[in-house]
Amino acid sequence: MAAEKPAAEAVPQVRPPSRATWMRDFLSALAETSNVTAAAAKARITQSHVYKTRRSDRDFARRWQAALCEGYDNLELELLHRLRSGDEPADKTRKFDNSIAFRLLTAHRESAAQHRAVRDNEDADAIIASINAKLDLMRERAIAAGEYTEVEE
Repeated sequence: MAAEKPAAEAVPQVRPPSRATWMRDFLSALAETSNVTAAAAKARITQSHVYKTRRSDRDFARRWQAALCEGYDNLELELLHRLRSGDEPADKTRKFDNSIAFRLLTAHRESAAQHRAVRDNEDADAIIASINAKLDLMRERAIAAGEYTEVEE
């Protein structure tokens, strides 16, 4: 009689997070850490998947860049604070190397500046559009009330 083989233990299938959930978690962690590997792990998604999504989804790529810029801003503020106050991080398990932080900020300075310029330009366009919409609404109300006459230039 042949010996029975032990049944293989069933490996529980872990359901991947929804697209909205992993994107939110990834972008939040990316803004916090400026580290794609750590952000992907926190979002429980593979790095290859986040890079593929960034290539195919323009909105996600834009939000990725914004999160990175926020992360670099946070790094810069943290570095300035440490240099001014001489404080060491409370978390002693986390090593913080000032020279690496400087090199990282220097390497990404131009891309962060470009993103800020685009963002500021978009903000300016949105403000102008909002002002124009308000002026149009005021003009329509004045016309409806009979208080508006066209001014020739």
